[in-house]
Amino acid sequence: MGAAFGAQLRARGRLVLWCPDGRSDTTRRRAEQAGLEPEALPQLGSRSDVLLSLCPPAAAEEAATQVADLGTAGAGTIYVEANAVSPSRVQRIADRVAPMPVVDAAVVGSPPVGGKSPTLYLSGPGEQADRIAELFAGTDVRTHVLGDSIGQASALKLAYSSYQKVSRVLAAVAYGAAETYGVADELLEIAARRTGSYLVETDYIPKTAARAWRWGPELEDAASLLADAGLPDSLPRAAAETLARWDDRRDESLAVSKALEALGAERDPRYPR
Repeated sequence: MGAAFGAQLRARGRLVLWCPDGRSDTTRRRAEQAGLEPEALPQLGSRSDVLLSLCPPAAAEEAATQVADLGTAGAGTIYVEANAVSPSRVQRIADRVAPMPVVDAAVVGSPPVGGKSPTLYLSGPGEQADRIAELFAGTDVRTHVLGDSIGQASALKLAYSSYQKVSRVLAAVAYGAAETYGVADELLEIAARRTGSYLVETDYIPKTAARAWRWGPELEDAASLLADAGLPDSLPRAAAETLARWDDRRDESLAVSKALEALGAERDPRYPR
């Protein structure tokens, strides 16, 4: 993802630096192909107007610490935290690199190669967020500024990931169970009848709450099926535990907001709609 973003900026005539210290040969080849210029971390910090952190989430805070320890960033340099990390981690990173301004960012979509156009969501101080949006103007990276609050972009990314990635894991274990019992083709036929996504069907959330009292036990049995097939059973058990929060809403007709409230969702006043 990082090399692809860098290549987009290079195509616009921007100088893009990267730090090769401790990186693999594969990463080095990607950077070379993208036209990125290698630079040691201290010089990279002092030469950059924007420091874009786009790495595996587990390394996000370590990367920020390395930048903070250098203390060589130029005046006005913006730190863009673009990793898939929680809002609380973004705030820790912002505190760590202070007084350098931080823009919270999140990438949704595939790397911008072969005509693909991911969206870079941005949140944070308006002037800095607008500068990052302007930086990617005219590239295949679309930008969308969400607001002035650190954490909004990261919250959006992880809210989406909590469905998008977990649903793919669920698909794997579902088909694994069906294959074990010789009914995988039939499961595919059932799935083929549906083309939409539950994530856009928010009106179904209250229906789920109303049916939780009987869906929960069903998922407990689904977990037993997976365990009997030698497959991980923790996801349906966790779903059953979640449904249990709606047990006292049996067959009720709720608004989406009330269903989410019963589930335990509360709006953080720092992030107004």
